[in-house]
Amino acid sequence: MADLQTQIEAAWADRALLQAPETKAAIEHVIEELDKGRLRVATPPTEDGGEWTINEWVKKAVILYFPIRQMSTQEVGPFEFHDKMALKTDYAGQQVRVVPPAVARYGAFLAPGVILMPSYTNIGAYVGEGTMVDTWATVGSCAQVGKGVHLSGGVGLGGVLEPVQAAPVIIEDGAFIGSRCILVEGCRIGKEAVIGAGVTITGSTKIIDVTGAEPKEYRGYVPPRSVVIPGTIPKQFPAGEYQVPCALIIGQRKPSTDLKTSLNDALRDFGVSV
Repeated sequence: MADLQTQIEAAWADRALLQAPETKAAIEHVIEELDKGRLRVATPPTEDGGEWTINEWVKKAVILYFPIRQMSTQEVGPFEFHDKMALKTDYAGQQVRVVPPAVARYGAFLAPGVILMPSYTNIGAYVGEGTMVDTWATVGSCAQVGKGVHLSGGVGLGGVLEPVQAAPVIIEDGAFIGSRCILVEGCRIGKEAVIGAGVTITGSTKIIDVTGAEPKEYRGYVPPRSVVIPGTIPKQFPAGEYQVPCALIIGQRKPSTDLKTSLNDALRDFGVSV
């Protein structure tokens, strides 16, 4: 793998190398490894702890894959596509359920037990076992989604390719993401968190824990098992004071709550309807 990384880094520094067959083969090999889940844009922490590790060279390979591809027409039943990227195939062999007209690009990994309702999953993404990608949800390029996650209807997980040092959106195991949530700019949602419908979180969004006597603030990160709803906070501008969006942590998911709880059930524990 170290040799593969060296080839990718060399091509990133000198795009003339993209004409070399060995460089093209190296890039294509990286994309195949991503597609099979043997390589990831971001490596999760070990059981002993630690932080997520961003593999920038893998993102570089994804970016370099575009210029070595040629446009082609693909026909899928009554549908026609004209693009540089192939679509994933052999869903039955991968034990993935795909409801028409869901689309996933080659180079995105879908683990066994994943269910794709009509939705879109982009290249470089990783979707863990048993996760549901509901109707019109989008899993952006390089987004990392854990096991047993529910992405409700219309959820948007932002993609990230450039700048290469930027972290992808990360949704950890067991999280529940409510309808029409927008999660972008490398934000991270901790394990088993419940994000209420319509919450928008970017890398710089203020996420305020209001469960204690004093507010506690996070930026772009939701701690595990947090229950989050949309909120606003006052901000002073030259023209006056206005309310700007934030996210509010209103409690913790209770141990008695079943892992397959509905969003309404989780919010009902705190007397909130979203």
